[in-house]
Amino acid sequence: MRTINHWIGGKAVGGTATAGRTERYGPVWNPATGAQQAEVALAGPEDVEEAVRAATVAFADWSQSSLSARTKVLFAFRELVNAHADELAGIISDEHGKVVSDARGEVQRGLEVVEFACGIPHLLKGDYSDQVSGGVDMYSFRQPLGVVAGITPFNFPAMVPMWMHPVAIACGNAFVLKPSERDPSASMLVAELWARAGLPDGVFNVVHGDKVAVDALLDHPGVAAVSFVGSTPIARYIHQRASATGKRVQALGGAKNHAIVLPDADLDFAADHLVAAAFGSAGERCMAVSATVAVGAAADDLMAVLTDKASRVRVGPGRNPDSEMGPIVTAQARDRIVGLIDAGVRQGARPAVDGRGLVVPGHSGGFFVGPTVLDRVTPHMDVYREEIFGPVLSVLRADTVDDAISLVNANPYGNGTAIFTGSGEAARRFQRGVDVGMIGINVPIPVPMAYYSFGGWKDSLFGDRHVHGADGVAFYTRGKVVTARWPHVDHAAGASYHFPTAS
Repeated sequence: MRTINHWIGGKAVGGTATAGRTERYGPVWNPATGAQQAEVALAGPEDVEEAVRAATVAFADWSQSSLSARTKVLFAFRELVNAHADELAGIISDEHGKVVSDARGEVQRGLEVVEFACGIPHLLKGDYSDQVSGGVDMYSFRQPLGVVAGITPFNFPAMVPMWMHPVAIACGNAFVLKPSERDPSASMLVAELWARAGLPDGVFNVVHGDKVAVDALLDHPGVAAVSFVGSTPIARYIHQRASATGKRVQALGGAKNHAIVLPDADLDFAADHLVAAAFGSAGERCMAVSATVAVGAAADDLMAVLTDKASRVRVGPGRNPDSEMGPIVTAQARDRIVGLIDAGVRQGARPAVDGRGLVVPGHSGGFFVGPTVLDRVTPHMDVYREEIFGPVLSVLRADTVDDAISLVNANPYGNGTAIFTGSGEAARRFQRGVDVGMIGINVPIPVPMAYYSFGGWKDSLFGDRHVHGADGVAFYTRGKVVTARWPHVDHAAGASYHFPTAS
């Protein structure tokens, strides 16, 4: 059985076996076959301590490196990731289950953040004000925090970590990544690419694990900040626990992303994009559209088109180039999704397309759930209230665009939303009226480019900073303001006892 170990201090290291303590390992599955393909070391506090210690030592020199030295490494890393993009995509497909083309897109979006971070000399430029008072100048600059940690989910094992570590490292920090133990191999290849790019040992570290490793990072006094992406209950937990120890925290939580469809929309266009947004990556995306609100007369016609298109999605193993949708990441996740579909039907939803019980020929042991469209869903149903994180599209109905906006705003999540319409007036009313952080107009998955920041509102974000973009630079640095005077050697002015003012 292949063993996936940690990456600490510039090399792969196993779990620590000491007196009275045994190494722990977790299974890594092939979701398309249902077979275990590897085991991953699960870090204990000792492993986290070793990683933080290595990062602390590396930070001392890396934080003092020139911006030119940092960008040289970043540009080299960018070229290496680009050269190994297909290899990364294959690893992601094998462990997560998503189709290779989708995994390749994930790597590309991560690369865009690396490219953004390559501009760190410009991004870290401070301000300067001459002669703010007589003979006094004032200027500001930003410095790195120290050792920072990232705790990332299974659904984007390359992209989400790359929302964090390129920006943090470019700012001069050292980084400890705790990726999902469900698909850990992508992070190990990324660690090797950082090393080949010339990043000093210890600046980037990877510890695999479960709650034991997470808590060790949250409690460690040597960790200055924590970035997290995952479910809302865990995001809230991480924000509270890490904040209690004085850490800076950005914790992105779950989502229930709505797309409203108005009667004046091109229904064929809208349905194409809704099906792709709901069932791409088997719905295991925090920006997946999981709820569609059909407004007025659009409802029945939209359902007819949605049903037809959802029924024709090709489901199969991620390595099959004909597959449009792959399996669910684990058997437990599959069973949870099926249970929520069952609950929705019991509570009155109508399964227009039912993906339960799907068996892919030649892959009977795989963790598959087919595309599912539930009509006549209402806000009280479990299938609507809970984040499903699977290939399930719930269709609700509203009489007016204002009713649809009210429905979106009543939901506790505020990650992403979209509107399909030909009316600029309706789109403008929607974008101004919804309490959601990321909005698409005839765009179902409005993931911002790397030079903007990614983050939601309400229960989709804990903390006051989003990831990447300008918010990412601000999160991984802190500002200093310097007030300077260089008096003439003959200057004899005395000090004043009143509060300083400009003069």
